[in-house]
Amino acid sequence: MQISDAELERNRILNAYRNLLRNCPPQVTKEDKRVIRQAFRYSLESHQGMRRKSGELYIFHPLAVATICAREISLGTTSIVCALLHDVVEDTDITLEDIEGIFGAKIANIIDGLTKISGVVGKTNSMQAENFRKILLTLADDVRVILVKLADRLHNMRTLEAMTRTSQLKIASETLVLFAPLAHRLGLYAIKSELEDLALKYTEPKVYKDISQKLQSSKTQRSKYIRKFIEPLQAAFAEENLRYEIKGRTKSIYSIYNKMRQQDIPFEQVYDLFAVRIILDSEIETEKADCWQVYSIVTDSYTPNPERIRDWISTPKGNGYESLHTTVMGPQGKWVEVQIRSRRMDEIAEKGYAAHWKYKENESGETGLEEWIRKIRELLENPEANALDFLDDFKLNLFSDEVFAFSPKGDIYTLPLNATALDFAFEIHTDVGLSCLGAKVNHKLVPLSYKLKNGDQVEIITSKKQKPNEAWLKFAVTAKARSKIKAALKEDKRKIADVGKEILSRKMRSAKVKFSNDKLLRLSRYFNLPSSLDLFYNIGSGKIDSHRLKTAMDIFQSLEVKKPEPTNGKPKKKSKKILPPAVKPDMVVVGGDTDLDYSFSKCCNPIPGDDIFGFITIGDGIKIHRTNCPNGIRLMSNYGYRIIKAKWAAMEIKDVKTFPVGVRLIGFDSLGIVSRITDIVSKELKVNMQSITVESKDGAFEGSIILLIYDTEHLEQLIQKIKKISGIDTVSRFDVEETLPQT
Repeated sequence: MQISDAELERNRILNAYRNLLRNCPPQVTKEDKRVIRQAFRYSLESHQGMRRKSGELYIFHPLAVATICAREISLGTTSIVCALLHDVVEDTDITLEDIEGIFGAKIANIIDGLTKISGVVGKTNSMQAENFRKILLTLADDVRVILVKLADRLHNMRTLEAMTRTSQLKIASETLVLFAPLAHRLGLYAIKSELEDLALKYTEPKVYKDISQKLQSSKTQRSKYIRKFIEPLQAAFAEENLRYEIKGRTKSIYSIYNKMRQQDIPFEQVYDLFAVRIILDSEIETEKADCWQVYSIVTDSYTPNPERIRDWISTPKGNGYESLHTTVMGPQGKWVEVQIRSRRMDEIAEKGYAAHWKYKENESGETGLEEWIRKIRELLENPEANALDFLDDFKLNLFSDEVFAFSPKGDIYTLPLNATALDFAFEIHTDVGLSCLGAKVNHKLVPLSYKLKNGDQVEIITSKKQKPNEAWLKFAVTAKARSKIKAALKEDKRKIADVGKEILSRKMRSAKVKFSNDKLLRLSRYFNLPSSLDLFYNIGSGKIDSHRLKTAMDIFQSLEVKKPEPTNGKPKKKSKKILPPAVKPDMVVVGGDTDLDYSFSKCCNPIPGDDIFGFITIGDGIKIHRTNCPNGIRLMSNYGYRIIKAKWAAMEIKDVKTFPVGVRLIGFDSLGIVSRITDIVSKELKVNMQSITVESKDGAFEGSIILLIYDTEHLEQLIQKIKKISGIDTVSRFDVEETLPQT
C-alpha cells in the first residue's frame, strides 16, 4: 500500500519528536516530559500549514532547535519548552498572555526575550551593532534567552542553503561578528566552531570546499599518526590503572583558514592540524592531581615545548574552561598539542555553562558566568555609547586570553591579555579609573600604559584633579574602561559644545540665516565634520575661528531662498545626480532597483571571477567588494540593509579591462631567479607588470609584483606557472591597496 506524502511527513515529525525525548538530559522527569509533549503539540498546532523557504514543514525547525538545546548544550525542561515555542508569538496569533496562562510566567518571560531578539536581529532596516546591544540586554533577565537563541541560529546556519545569496552573506557575516564570539564567551566551543565553519562555507565557499577536501583526503594519514603517537601512552596509563579516553581532534576549517591567512601559508604548511585530547574519568576531589599525573607520563614519553604549556586547571578561564595543554615533539619530528582534562572539564568545555550548572552546588560565591554578565550590565549602563563603538569594545574582550592581577589587599582580578594598569583601575571602580593618576606594580612606579602580567600586584594612585584624556583610549583595553573614558570625554566635549552652539546661534542671527537642522547639516559638511556636535565643539574650542565662521555665513547668505523659476504649471523634474562611471557599465550586474553607478572598491580590488557583493555608499554610488574583503564582514554585519547582490556579467576577454592584482613570492635566492619570473610573466603569459620589488637576505628572498590581470582564471594560471620555478616556495595573492571603504 502506497503511503501518502502527508503521512510520510507525520511519521517524520513523530520521529523528530522521539529523537528530542531521547536526547533530554537524565534529570528530566516524567512530569517534565509531559510539559515537553504539551509544548510540542501547542507548537505543532500553532504552526499548522506553515513551511520554511526550503519547503519543509515549519515544525521541524523548533524541534531541531529544542534537540540542539537538549543534546548539544545540555539544557533542561524550561529551555526545551521555550525552544519548541520560540517562534509562536512572533509568527502566529498566539500572545504572551496565552503562553503564560498555559506554561507559566518563567517560560513566558523567556519567550518574550526571544521574540524581542527576533525583532531586532536579521531585519534589514536596523544596524546589527545596535541589535547586538539589545540582545545583551536580555542577559539581565535570563541567560537561557541567549542559549536558546544560539541554538536557533545554529539550526538556521545548518539550513542556510535555502536562502538567497544576499541573505546568506548577511546572515553568515552577522554570525561571525555576533553569534560565534558570544558562543565562545559562554564556553560553547563546539557550537562556536560549527558557527564559524558554516559562516565560512557561505562567505568563502571555494576556500571552505578546498580545505574540507584536503582534510578528508589526509584523514587516513592523520588517524594512523595518532595511533602511533598514543601507543606508548596507553601502556603507561594501564600501569597506573587510569580510566581514560583518547581522542584525536582535528582543527576546525575556520581556524585552519585563519592560520593560513594570518601566516600567509598554504594548507600544506599548517602542521598542527589536530590535537590529542586525553579525558580522565576522575572524581572531582582528585581530578587536578590525575591531570598532572598524565602530564608527567606524556612528557616522559615525548619532549615538551617549554613555551607551550597552558595551565587552565589552577586558574580556569573566565568562561569556566578548565584544561591542561602542552605541546610535545611527536614521531617524525612533528609538534603535537595534547589537551588533558577530566570528564567534567570536557563536558564544560564542549557544552559551556549549561553543563557547569550541574556542579554548581559544589561551589560558593560568584561564578565566572555571573561575573561576565555583571560586566556586560555595567557596560550597558552607559546610554551614550555609540552602537559600533560598543560592539568593537565588547569584541576586544571576547577572544582574549586572560591575566590575573592582585590588589594590595590580595583580591584577585581577571582581565584580558594586554590589559593595562589603567584597565585595572577601572576594574576596581569607575571613580578610581576616572581619577587615576598613576600606578605602582610590585611596589614600583609604572606608567598607566603598563601591560599587566600574571601575578602582578597593582596599587592605583588617584587625584581629584585628574581627568581622562584622549590618549587613554590608545592603551585602555577592557570594554568597561573604554566606555567610561569615552563617556567622560563626551561630557567634557558637550560642555564646550554648548558654548559653541551659543556662539553659532548669535552669528547666524546677525547674518539673518535661519538656525535649523538642515543649515547645521550643510555647515557641518562645509567644515568636513561628521555631526553638529562636532561643529559646536570646534567653534567652542576655537578650532573654527570667527573669520572662518564669517566666510561660511557669507556663503550661506548668497545661497538663501531665491524666487522659484516659472514651470508653466508643470512640476519641475528633479535632475539625477550622475556619477562618473568608473568601469564599463555592463561589466557587473547589480541586483535591486537602483540607478546608482558602481565602481570597484580600492580596499580589495575585485577582479572577474571573484565572489562579489555591492555596498551602497553615501554620495559615492555602489562600491563592488569581494566577499572575502578585509572590510566585507564588517560592512555586511553592521550595514546589512545597504548590501545588494552583484555578479560578473558574461563578457568576451577582449571586452574586459585589466585589474591590478598583487602577487607575493617567497623562496630561496638563486642566480637569475628574478629573470625567470619576469620571463614567465611578460614573455610567456604576456601579462603587464606595474611594479616588481624583491628583497634578499641570508639566502632567502621575498618579492611582490603588481600585475594587470583579466580575471581569477588568468591569475590562477599565472600563479601555477610561477610555482613551478625552481626555488619558489609560496605564491599568494594580496590586496594592492588597503583602505577603509566609505560608508
